[in-house]
Amino acid sequence: MRLRHSLAAACGALALTATLATPAHAATGDFGYRFVGLDGYPQTVALHDPASGECVAIPEAADPGASAPAFAPHNDTDEYAVVFTEPDCTGDSWTLRPHGRPATDRLKLRSVVFLR
Repeated sequence: MRLRHSLAAACGALALTATLATPAHAATGDFGYRFVGLDGYPQTVALHDPASGECVAIPEAADPGASAPAFAPHNDTDEYAVVFTEPDCTGDSWTLRPHGRPATDRLKLRSVVFLR
């Protein structure tokens, strides 16, 4: 009887540990974009394995009063990227396919969300 209780407790602890150790879901790959730096020259940045299902603010372009929007996004992740013209995933939006080609400089963004 003790062996069964010990085995059940061990299995329960293992299942609980496996559940708690599961990482939050993230898009796999890089999401790149360009922005104009403080020196006035375009710079390229990439978000590596960004969070999925959460609105991600583009740090260099999140404040409309202090910066120009980012531009030319390139979704090289395994999920769809929905880019938005305003912070907090608001404003006009455009959907980029997984592992797609880079968008043109005309596509502006301030936030993005990744969806399956």
